[in-house]
Amino acid sequence: MSASSTRPSYAAVLRMPHATRTFTAALVGRLSYGMVSLAVLLAVSRATGSYAAAGAVMALFGAASVFLSPLRAALVDRHGPRRALLPMAALYAGLLGTLAAATWRPGAPAAVLGTVAVAAGACTPPLGPTMRAVWGELVTDRRLLQRAYSLDGVAEELLFVSGPLLVGVLVGFAPPAAGVAVSALLVGIGTLAFVTSPVVKNIAVRASRARARARTRIGRGLVQPVVVAAGVGLSLGAVDLLVLAFAEQRGHGDDTVAWIFAALSAGSAVGGLLYGAVEWRAGARVRLPALTAGLGLSLAAAGLAPGFATLTGAVVCAGFFVAPALTTAYLVADESAAPGARVQAGAWVNTAVNAGISTGAAAGGLLVGHLPVGAGFALAGGAALLAAAAVGVGTRCPCARPQKQKQKQKQKLELEREHEQEREQEQKH
Repeated sequence: MSASSTRPSYAAVLRMPHATRTFTAALVGRLSYGMVSLAVLLAVSRATGSYAAAGAVMALFGAASVFLSPLRAALVDRHGPRRALLPMAALYAGLLGTLAAATWRPGAPAAVLGTVAVAAGACTPPLGPTMRAVWGELVTDRRLLQRAYSLDGVAEELLFVSGPLLVGVLVGFAPPAAGVAVSALLVGIGTLAFVTSPVVKNIAVRASRARARARTRIGRGLVQPVVVAAGVGLSLGAVDLLVLAFAEQRGHGDDTVAWIFAALSAGSAVGGLLYGAVEWRAGARVRLPALTAGLGLSLAAAGLAPGFATLTGAVVCAGFFVAPALTTAYLVADESAAPGARVQAGAWVNTAVNAGISTGAAAGGLLVGHLPVGAGFALAGGAALLAAAAVGVGTRCPCARPQKQKQKQKQKLELEREHEQEREQEQKH
């Protein structure tokens, strides 16, 4: 269904057929991802009595989840959300349930817990990339698609803020393993509700037809969004430890650190909503390096902050660019992918962000130990600036290959026309 006649607003996005139901179901499942990291960390540390073992298990779980994400996304593209996501969610929930049972009481061997955690991470359903692919198919108006992706990004940001808070409430009256069990329940319920949505069924049918007539085109076009996503992840991963070091040096407690982290998330949420509401004249590939550069400059400026208030303000400014930069990266990835490869395209961007965050956290630990905090912020901002410069070079000469550009646009228009005809036929039937 085309939304070109609909007012381009967030309400218009949610008024699309079955959009609210599908989006809500995906958010329920994705809330599990906001909870599971802290829940597994606490449960394993309680069961083994070792923070080192908990950290190792969490690292294995995260690595399996992040680096196998494109492979799982390819299965969704190949077999459709219903046939691929349900088995993944069942395995993931079952393995998390096993991990919860094993960590309910102390004494579980760390090796066993690590094995179960790796298996669970390998089965993590790619609900985020699949939901973004659903937005790409459901919303044909590019203005509305920008709002849909912005709404999705802000909602995901809030899930990763509220998830740890829910775990904190649970451990107040139950063992930490209860948080792992609730994570398993959420992903099972959310995935089942998501794949039974009528719009997901229709999209699976159209994607299978698209694969029969189009090759996957996610190679060269994905370089720009993946590089930016990795740069943003590197910067954000380093910032967490830099903020901790800043607070410690100035005698602030953990409550102060929590406020700065909340300020970053709040800035990202507000920036994402404002960004999605603007009708930009510049193309997404032009906006992408500009937004990434804004993040880098804000983080570099944070290193000059003399105190808590100014650091908070700089972090809020940096947050304004986080959700818009990632939203634009997903938009560019969606534009670069064939209709039958949209989940993979989004998964590569998602993998780049998470891998960047992990690498940035490790690098941040080294920076804090050997450099002043201000220099650490400058290097964290420099990672984003470097990514912006790397992808910005390709956008300076948009007419370098005009013939190929016209040919690509023509092919995309033909695919969109075929899509529209298929949708009309489905509505008639």
